[in-house]
Amino acid sequence: MKIGDLVKADFSDAVGIVVDIINKKVWRVHDKGVKVNWDKVEPELHASVLYAHNCDTVNIPVAELEVI
Repeated sequence: MKIGDLVKADFSDAVGIVVDIINKKVWRVHDKGVKVNWDKVEPELHASVLYAHNCDTVNIPVAELEVI
């Protein structure tokens, strides 16, 4: 995945464009439980995605995006 790619998130049919790639920590409650400990989490790649229906970007983990 790279800047300029058109993507679709696993949870939506909306198509957006990747405007930036960043590293960010994410706590997955369904895997790690509700007690958050940021020291146990490694940063993962996120894409900043711009959608036509939003006026700002949305940061989404790359693992949850599909390039179309």
